[in-house]
Amino acid sequence: MAEIENQGKQKLSWKVLGRCMVSLASVAFTQFSLYMVPYCFPSSSLLTLLPISAVAVLGVAGLGRCWKVLLGVRASAPAFVFFTLVFIWCVYIFVVRQAVSLFMDILFNAELLMLVIGLCSILSSDPGFVTHEPFCRDPADRPFSDVEAHSESSVLVGRVGYCKHCKAYVKGFDHHCPAFGNCIGQENHFLFMMLLAGFLISEASYIVCSFEFFSLAACSTALLYMIFVMQAKLSRNLAISTMLFSLLQVLWQVVFLIWHISCICINIKTDEWVSSYISCLYML
Repeated sequence: MAEIENQGKQKLSWKVLGRCMVSLASVAFTQFSLYMVPYCFPSSSLLTLLPISAVAVLGVAGLGRCWKVLLGVRASAPAFVFFTLVFIWCVYIFVVRQAVSLFMDILFNAELLMLVIGLCSILSSDPGFVTHEPFCRDPADRPFSDVEAHSESSVLVGRVGYCKHCKAYVKGFDHHCPAFGNCIGQENHFLFMMLLAGFLISEASYIVCSFEFFSLAACSTALLYMIFVMQAKLSRNLAISTMLFSLLQVLWQVVFLIWHISCICINIKTDEWVSSYISCLYML
């Protein structure tokens, strides 16, 4: 029995490691495709490169779907987020940082550190799992004694939802977040909102740092002499590609954050909003 459990754990660990390696390869392929955008269009403006980058990212995502269907290979979304964060951090340290002010340098590094801590926290957080099936059915379907016994617990549990991914009931269930690898419920919803705002702020900060890098490179040749001639184009393209990636992230995350804030203001869960929207589409 112990050998079977050990084999099961070993198989699971290899599966997790495999998904992490696929995520690492996905990050490398995504960033390489974005790197090729300024490489192939070196004289194009930022507004021209932005939609091309969006098409490149969508193409990589579509290719990833094909790999998943044809080869049965799946990536880990939290690992993808983590490796992307590490890649952006490395580009910042080795390329962009030399043109950034001390204040922005301290601020941006602190933001990334907080994101890593927040990502690890939400991965291991309890969203509000309930150990028993919540009392949410029609009271007429249960005996009076059963209704009376569960009346107090039903009030405490409140709006309980079922997560199909985790196969568990969650108090205040909002949605399952693949990027953070966990359900978002009553206990970790505030952490989710803070983490979402943190990603948005850090990506905006990286865009500001990138503009500082390009403005200094444009007005002075000193920065270019600090970099080897063979590496100048590589550094420039890396800075542009990562800035384009951050811009794309900011564009959709602003809409995503506004949507979540709107749901909070009207006291509706995002899962409930999606369900009602789909129901309205079926009624049309």
